[in-house]
Amino acid sequence: MATFTISIALFIAGWAAVAILGTQAYFRGEQTKPIHERNWRSESFEQLAKSITGKDIDHNDRVPAYRMDAYASNNLPE
Repeated sequence: MATFTISIALFIAGWAAVAILGTQAYFRGEQTKPIHERNWRSESFEQLAKSITGKDIDHNDRVPAYRMDAYASNNLPE
């Protein structure tokens, strides 16, 4: 019975560690990727990323992902 309990505890601890590290890696990666113009100043992403990683987004590292697309175009249908 003790072996089963220890196994379950190790599984839960491992799962939590992977979830935390994966979330950190995702948000740190997203903070440096090129970003679409419509999301350039997403306050909710910035707040969430800062609370998870403890690090502000450096907008000098980020560049617009697409210079011209349907979103930025004036040729959108009415």
